[in-house]
Amino acid sequence: MKISLGFSTLELSVGDITEQEVDAIVNAANAQLSGGGGVDGAIHRAGGPAIMNECRKIGGCPTGQAVATTAGALEAKHVIHAVGPVYKDGKQGEAELLTGAYTRAFELAVELGDRTIATPSLSTGAHGYPVQDAARVALGAAVDFLATNPGIKLIRFVLSSPEAYSTYSGVLQELAPTQRIQST
Repeated sequence: MKISLGFSTLELSVGDITEQEVDAIVNAANAQLSGGGGVDGAIHRAGGPAIMNECRKIGGCPTGQAVATTAGALEAKHVIHAVGPVYKDGKQGEAELLTGAYTRAFELAVELGDRTIATPSLSTGAHGYPVQDAARVALGAAVDFLATNPGIKLIRFVLSSPEAYSTYSGVLQELAPTQRIQST
């Protein structure tokens, strides 16, 4: 599924984020940038040791922020490590931190000259953020960002399951009901 927002496209897909042919891949990182499981582990395995070497030099990243490294052996130019919050009860500023992680990742892409971005659903794995709530935050951040940054050609959410895709597509239809939506 994809929608056009001015000169930009917001797209949803199910797949492997490490196989995306985009300028920047967003990584669901931890604050220590120490690698991990899930998306983080997959990106480090596919990209090779160059990514971890740069992460060690950076040293860490606060929750709600993002930092960039090389993409190593990945097709992308950069990996943007975004640190989403651990979900507690939705009343501890989680939505603001998650919005900040996406927004900063998108800002870094612009600063680096990247025009196409692939991102996972941040914080919905080991961090326990409910997918429906995370989709509202993630897609809201992307729509808001694209409205003011016409230099970004594509933001693609690469989701790990058909269930997550279904949730994200329902939220996208609610957020952008008047936009031209295409099934992919």
